Amino acid sequence: MSPSDAPHTFNFEAAAERLKPAVLNTPLQLNATLSAKYKCKVYLKREDLQVVRSYKIRGAYNMISQLSLKRKEKGVVCASAGNHAQGFAWSCKSLGIKGVVYMPSPTPKQKVTQVKMFGGDWIQLVMTGDTFDDCLKEALEYTSEQGKTFVPPFDDYRVIEGQGTVALEIFNDLSNPDFIFVPVGGGGLIAGVTEVTRLKSPHTKIIGVEPEGAPSMAEALKNGKPVTLDEIDKFVDGAAVKRVGTRPFELAKDRIHKMILVPEGLVCSTILKLYNEDAIVVEPAGALSVAALELYREQIKGRTVVCIVSGSNNDISRMQEIMERSLLYEGLKHYFLVRFPQRAGALRHFVNNVLGADDDITRFEFIKKNNREAGPALVGIEMKAPSDYAILISNMKKHKVAFTEVNNHESLFEYLI
Repeated sequence: MSPSDAPHTFNFEAAAERLKPAVLNTPLQLNATLSAKYKCKVYLKREDLQVVRSYKIRGAYNMISQLSLKRKEKGVVCASAGNHAQGFAWSCKSLGIKGVVYMPSPTPKQKVTQVKMFGGDWIQLVMTGDTFDDCLKEALEYTSEQGKTFVPPFDDYRVIEGQGTVALEIFNDLSNPDFIFVPVGGGGLIAGVTEVTRLKSPHTKIIGVEPEGAPSMAEALKNGKPVTLDEIDKFVDGAAVKRVGTRPFELAKDRIHKMILVPEGLVCSTILKLYNEDAIVVEPAGALSVAALELYREQIKGRTVVCIVSGSNNDISRMQEIMERSLLYEGLKHYFLVRFPQRAGALRHFVNNVLGADDDITRFEFIKKNNREAGPALVGIEMKAPSDYAILISNMKKHKVAFTEVNNHESLFEYLI
């Protein structure tokens, strides 16, 4: 029996004490903007303010600090899309233990840089695989070959116990919330939260939140066991996991009140609103719990709600993509293939008579490389309000503009945009 499989009695208070040298007791803040918008009391548990800017340090440090001296001397290994790696790296440096970090190749550069910074000379970084699951396989093979200890991002009782201290702090500050919205990737956080909630506030409903493109916990609940998804959308990288952990699933399956799947575009809109309205910087996974409020607004009216803001490791280079996805989701940006008549003034006529007063052309290019003026043009149009779209379509039909809506053709959109 491996240490990960050994029977475990959770002691969250002892874990909280163990974590004091490494973990901040993060604030639970009443957010006036969200509270007014959703007609309830919305509190944000600010795990984005941890030293490594996510809650992941809790589980990593809780496990590594409990290893035997022999295992510490052998060294430790982890696989992570970013935040677990940072918590792992900081823990290795803090505890003086050599570690190897496996990360998926597409991991944002900012997270890779942070891992190197937090771990320093105590960690070795290996970039491999297209997804977390790919690099996990290689990390496990290496761990076995070298006789080291693997520190899972979620599928270990000591990791779950560490993550559960988030909920312990919530209940120390707020005794009886009606709902706690929890972002879900592999399930370690929600497993810890449900276990603490069972002990401290059984009536509190736990709402799990996943990106629409990576519904691993939702599918596991439907099937009664963890299942491996064939494909996932990796945009919400901190929660883009093909399969939830076995231990987290078993602990949380009967205590999750509801799973909510949030469209990636809504995640992007939430990131921008949190920044513009409250000066809170979050990564996509960190915005999940707040984004879910929009999809659950009727049920939370008049209630007390906690949203766990799980992390803020957002690469600034992704902001353009975040803004684009938000505009598309909000119905404020549309792409068309337009076949302009082959006559002088056709484009000027389109701008003067077809576009609305507040419509802007943000992209214009002919598709054909040769004799391009005879072919269609890709036109990106940004609007001030979603209602402007119907006016634009009406104008194009009225003026007999030959067009194809690219937004409505998934394969065409992926190819051109």
